[in-house]
Amino acid sequence: MADVTDDSAPDGLRGRHALVTGGARGLGAAIVRRLAGAGALVTVADLRRDLAEKLCGELGEQGHRATFAQLDVRDPAAVADLFTELDATDRPVDVLVNNAAVDVSKPIEHLSPDEVTRVVGTNLLGPMYLCLEAYRRMVARHRGHVVNILSTASHRTWTEAGPYSAGKAGLRAFTHTLFKEAQRDCLGVGVTGIIAGGMATPFVLERFPDADRSLLQSPDIVADTVLYALSVPTGSAVAELVVVPRSESSWP
Repeated sequence: MADVTDDSAPDGLRGRHALVTGGARGLGAAIVRRLAGAGALVTVADLRRDLAEKLCGELGEQGHRATFAQLDVRDPAAVADLFTELDATDRPVDVLVNNAAVDVSKPIEHLSPDEVTRVVGTNLLGPMYLCLEAYRRMVARHRGHVVNILSTASHRTWTEAGPYSAGKAGLRAFTHTLFKEAQRDCLGVGVTGIIAGGMATPFVLERFPDADRSLLQSPDIVADTVLYALSVPTGSAVAELVVVPRSESSWP
């Protein structure tokens, strides 16, 4: 089938390779669809094979290009192996979107060490492992863009969000550092943190089934924000963006 792209999408994404973690559903799937629609070849990195392959199949039927890579972002060896494999198949990562995240909503007194390790490992260490592999390669090629999906929890926390807030706050600090190092190392490499408020996705609705959906934003809005960050010419920089529902209670 002929390649079908969105005429309003940034031309700079056509033919580029994007890697999206946690891309099988929710916000990740919305980002994958936007990037594929912009003409990028997208690797959907996730643990959920069935969902990811179904998404890739749907995009293929629409004339877009997407492939699945099973990945646990908490495993640095698996992350390194994926980048080595992509290099070997001449698919270096031009755009990295660190989207994969988990949460355990419990009071701190009831949390287990395993739960803390899972949340912080997925939300902070995983993105760092991916950045370690992607950034040095982007600098060597003098181009690329890293987008880290943050949260209002990186700025302001609430009860029963200890590990999640700690992970996202740490990722925000790491993103700021990476931005400064990119200014020093290679102006062709962009780094953007996107602080996203509440969204109508399984990540929110499975934990809070009684949530008022009218107070949540569509993940497509956040995916459009990712696309905007990638559209800015290299002479300018979008270091951080905030996109929240109008009624967001956790911002500012």
